[in-house]
Amino acid sequence: MRSRTPDRLCAEAVDLALAAAVEAAGEDSVGEHLGVVADGDRVVTHFFACREPAYRGWRWAVTVARASRAKSVTLDETVLLPGSDALLAPEWVPWSERLRPGDLGPGDLLPTEAEDLRLEPGFSGEDAPPPNSVVSEEQARDAAEPAAPEAAATDGAAATAAPPVVPPARGSISAVAEELGMRRARVLSRYGLHTAADRWDEAYGARTPMAQAAPASCSTCAFLVPLAGSLRQAFGVCANEFAPADGRVVSLSYGCGAHSEAAVMPQPSRPAPPVIDETKVDPMPLHPERAGGSVEETAPEEELGHS
Repeated sequence: MRSRTPDRLCAEAVDLALAAAVEAAGEDSVGEHLGVVADGDRVVTHFFACREPAYRGWRWAVTVARASRAKSVTLDETVLLPGSDALLAPEWVPWSERLRPGDLGPGDLLPTEAEDLRLEPGFSGEDAPPPNSVVSEEQARDAAEPAAPEAAATDGAAATAAPPVVPPARGSISAVAEELGMRRARVLSRYGLHTAADRWDEAYGARTPMAQAAPASCSTCAFLVPLAGSLRQAFGVCANEFAPADGRVVSLSYGCGAHSEAAVMPQPSRPAPPVIDETKVDPMPLHPERAGGSVEETAPEEELGHS
């Protein structure tokens, strides 16, 4: 159990602890004595300031001890420990969580996990006979195993073993895929497609400021090169060298001012003026047949009072 009161002889061994710190770090790196802490019975740690500019707030910790009923103090260890206001490195994060787009450089290798949700097997199925094959699974299994010699006949004549049934040669799934140039161990999964589509739509989609100010969408632009597969329905590659998305995957709803038909597009028609202008006040005379004069002049007081 740790003792709260430092051992007197160990606490007085400041010179021994200072000499050990100077021997480990150099005289210029060790500063003044900061204090002493009891680590146990007759075990004490002395702290000295660290003068290294790169280790601000760190302390040299020298632990000394003595045996029971012994008068001499011995050295245990010398280490550099952080203080309460020490400058510490951030918590370590695995590389897979630190990796960001654009971090991969020439010569770098990025391993992909075996259980990556973005990928799925490129071809599946074992090399087993199809359901409608002329060779059953039992025959194929028997052909793969060596034929066992049959027991001798009762008349003493050894019966010859029946020739094994060899299934006809046929191409396996992997062999056919390799011959057609489609042998990929893994392909993009549905989850991988969705995450890629969300990422591309966020960067070059309809909600971007460029697309909202564009005269038309990329679906009507001649510089759009459609993708293959299911992504063709929503994405393509921009081939306009003057467009901000040149060489990038863009959504069909994306657009910019470099649209191929931007110069020949008709100007938007202006709305017709309103039939009733509510911003103006039209005078309404009480007696339209009397031309001239104001409302007060055309209506005497008696007539106004009886109306």
